[in-house]
Amino acid sequence: MAKKITKKSTKVSKDQLRSSIQSRFAGSGGGGIHAIIPKNIDEEIKKDPKKVVKEFSQHFAMIPIKEIEANPSQPRKDFDSELLEELAASIKVHGLIQPITVRRFSDHEYQIISGERRYRASQLAGLEEIPAYIRIANDQTILEMALIENIQRQDLNPFEVAVSYYRLKEECNLTDLELSKRVGKKRSTITNYLRLLDLHIEVIEALKDGSLSMGHARAIAGIQDKLLQKKLLDIIIEKKLSVRDAEKEAKKFTTTSKKAKKTKDAGQDYKAVLDDFKAFFGTIKVKIELSDKEKGSGRIVIGFKNTDELNEYFKRVEQ
Repeated sequence: MAKKITKKSTKVSKDQLRSSIQSRFAGSGGGGIHAIIPKNIDEEIKKDPKKVVKEFSQHFAMIPIKEIEANPSQPRKDFDSELLEELAASIKVHGLIQPITVRRFSDHEYQIISGERRYRASQLAGLEEIPAYIRIANDQTILEMALIENIQRQDLNPFEVAVSYYRLKEECNLTDLELSKRVGKKRSTITNYLRLLDLHIEVIEALKDGSLSMGHARAIAGIQDKLLQKKLLDIIIEKKLSVRDAEKEAKKFTTTSKKAKKTKDAGQDYKAVLDDFKAFFGTIKVKIELSDKEKGSGRIVIGFKNTDELNEYFKRVEQ
């Protein structure tokens, strides 16, 4: 004979409810219950006990999408509209499988920490509420979490990663070593990304639209002159150079740039020497030529029209 099943009563007192919530979260990291449940939990239990159970008895809650706002510190500003439409179509069929993460301002106010793309796609899909993990965090912690979550995405272009690394360093006051530990990357890798921020604007745009790879960008970043960076970009795209060939070409540009700088510096030095000579001879008009050779050698030529002029030079030198 089948055993008769009776429906167990779900009615609990407010004290039992609070005790249940506390015991569930007592072992949670980062401060236990107080890191998750606000101080005015008793007031919220009085207002809507079912909502509190729903929100805190599990690790995430279904939150009305109208109560969620985007994070103004979101590292990613550009969202591909076509990809958003594709994700929205999937969400219409399957729902939002992976919850977003939010911080709770009040009973009806939440701000996104991570998952803005899923949030936007859910809006397009017409969802009225979405699953979200609720966290308590200050502004800097939220920024750091958002940036790190952003870096870990697979669809970021190298420039977006570089900007996120830069913001983590500057806005979260992280040293290179701390940043390396936070994101789990070698310091040399982070340095290579940060160098991308100093590239010519057209090189950056090529990186962002995917027409230039990270390897090619690293080769270009070895050149300091931005006009030469642009020139190498044009060659890479026109000739469809491999990364290895781009690196070889970059070495040529680097050598040219160094020679040009050396000539410019030398020209400034020679002008200073000529000015000193002219000051030495004072009111005497003197024709002085200064020429240089390789390895720092050169010569100074002082011209004269006749022996009288030459004697004037000698007199000034003797003085």
